[in-house]
Amino acid sequence: MRKSTLLCAASLAAVLVSPVLASPAAAQDLTIGASAEPSALDPHYHNLGPNNAMRRHVFESMVLQDENQRLQPGLATSWKPLDDTTWEFKLREGVSFHDGSPFTAKDVIYTVCRIPNVENSPSSFTVYTKAIADMQAPDPHTLIIKTDGPYPLLPVEVSTWGVLSAAANGVTGDIGFGREGCSGTGDYPKTDDFNTGKAAIGTGMYKFGEYSRGDKIVFQRNDNYWGGKADWATVTFRPITSDGPRVAALLAGDVDMIDKPPLQDLERIKNEGFQVSQGLSNRVIYLHMDQEQEPTPGVTGTEKNPFKDVRVRKAVSMAINRDAIVARIMGGVAVPAGELLPPGMFGSTPGAGAEEYNPDAAKKLLAEAGYPEGFGLTIGSPNDRYINDAQVAQAVAQMLTRVGIETQVDAVTASTFFKRRNQYEFSMYLAGWGSGTGEMSSPLRALVATRNKDKGYGGTNRGRYSNPDLDALIDQALATVDDDKREKILQQASGVVMADYGILPLHFEVTPWAFRKGITYTPRADQYTLALGVKPTN
Repeated sequence: MRKSTLLCAASLAAVLVSPVLASPAAAQDLTIGASAEPSALDPHYHNLGPNNAMRRHVFESMVLQDENQRLQPGLATSWKPLDDTTWEFKLREGVSFHDGSPFTAKDVIYTVCRIPNVENSPSSFTVYTKAIADMQAPDPHTLIIKTDGPYPLLPVEVSTWGVLSAAANGVTGDIGFGREGCSGTGDYPKTDDFNTGKAAIGTGMYKFGEYSRGDKIVFQRNDNYWGGKADWATVTFRPITSDGPRVAALLAGDVDMIDKPPLQDLERIKNEGFQVSQGLSNRVIYLHMDQEQEPTPGVTGTEKNPFKDVRVRKAVSMAINRDAIVARIMGGVAVPAGELLPPGMFGSTPGAGAEEYNPDAAKKLLAEAGYPEGFGLTIGSPNDRYINDAQVAQAVAQMLTRVGIETQVDAVTASTFFKRRNQYEFSMYLAGWGSGTGEMSSPLRALVATRNKDKGYGGTNRGRYSNPDLDALIDQALATVDDDKREKILQQASGVVMADYGILPLHFEVTPWAFRKGITYTPRADQYTLALGVKPTN
């Protein structure tokens, strides 16, 4: 089976080398200033970027994703479909957990059993395991997984969660898998058990060392790692969520590396003798429009919901100068977007370019749609979630105002924004989506498929866009195991939603990292900051 042919972010990455500074850290120790702190070290508690990045140091997956989200062997050395609903995974032999217990297929079954039983999970990983109908282990290093129907995303989805040790959690007998509940698993470890280190026992390159919330997370080298010796004896993550102090910590030599340095500081960082690497991410910044409520709460001057009319949606898209946003707001550290996944990633359409800026055509379309004088609009946006999010929203507002849509911005903190968005308070909002699976089905299912809880569709479709033709193509793609055929269907589905202006992509973020001389970091499309990828150069 062909693995996903994803974007070669490295080809777009640039390492901008500046003069030399002396190394502030001991050769075997690495300290990273992180822009966000995980909500827990439990690998299954919260499906969130900072959590997912952190768990990879300790808990590995059967299938790994490299920096370009291409699938690589991990705890499984190979995988293949035996038929449309049966997959065989051959597991790596000679792998031990940090407590010395051997890794077998039983540990994978135990892990899948535990995932739906994590208490108070704010964002469960069950979205990535619910396709699993049955699991059998004919021998300790062979795993057979059954699905209800053809499910080509299974190898991708098993790459999103880390494997626990059954033995380290007190399970010594057989485990029977069941969708409604497994047998033989006993009591599952609690989230606090991972935060204290008691249950933080994986097969990863690093072992749990210390966790002090708000201060630091420390990992120690796993000298018995199956994949070779880690580059660092000790890795310390220091959460420094404010941009200024994080940059200051780097410049002062208190940390070796930081993620997400503010764009306006990149030149200063380089001029101070540090290095910056940056690469195209899988995160698209987009505008979603309320396409259900009438009247819709953020629109004035009309009792109708103008965004139900495709001509208005197209006019809005044509009124936005994406090149100017990238150049002036994003400092060139972004790429204008023509669909929901960057070019080159699985399911993206070759040659799909961003909408051409044409304010005159936008005015004409608005008049044809019955809005020759435009209307009033308030855009909702977070002001601390995405790179320059509020500034981008403000730029969009100015552009829409120029074509007659008098627009204001309601920018609030991310926690408030998402709560209000989920209550449908915005007629238009700015947000972002990073594709965890690295293929087009991720944004299509989440952002524009008709909301359907049973099918897991439209979970983040807060514009409530609905197009039966699109839904049918997504259904077809997710039932097609052949990668070549599935990619063509996904491209067709993407074309349907873009032609219908169901959602308006603005740009893809380019993610920067900054670090001292003597180390390198290869940009990752998933924006994860991993000590596993920090390499010494001397």
